[in-house]
Amino acid sequence: MTAGDVEKLRKALAAEHAVLFAYGLLGARTSGSLRERMSAAFDAHRARRDQLRGFITTRGGRPAEPDASYALPFFPSNATQAAKLAVHLETGVTAAYLELAAAQDESLRRYAALAMQEAVTRAYSFRPAQPSAFPGMPVAAAASPSPSPSAVQDGE
Repeated sequence: MTAGDVEKLRKALAAEHAVLFAYGLLGARTSGSLRERMSAAFDAHRARRDQLRGFITTRGGRPAEPDASYALPFFPSNATQAAKLAVHLETGVTAAYLELAAAQDESLRRYAALAMQEAVTRAYSFRPAQPSAFPGMPVAAAASPSPSPSAVQDGE
């Protein structure tokens, strides 16, 4: 284990602290199935936080402590904005795990890859519409109808 790996773990832990703070606010301001998804996300991130703390302490490091408060990019006033903020949170934590995916320790790289996969899956679950099958790929133009065989034979 390198000092760089411990620092990457600390950064991922700091990201989890921030996400937990935000989900705590979101869970208190949503209802129904959205609140259930927010609560499930909170629980998943709490488990990741606890795992990261364990990884750091077993490697002789000192875990990052949570701040008393975190600035949100915006304060959601309705369910649509709450879901938008949840997508933003999951995208941010994915970026923190991306750095951990470059760790020297192979087990940490696998851990980071799984954490990113889960975060991206959660982010898409909060989006109102499903993404295209191939994100970023241009949508093919509608094909023009081809002439019927009889039209070709008739010279049309």
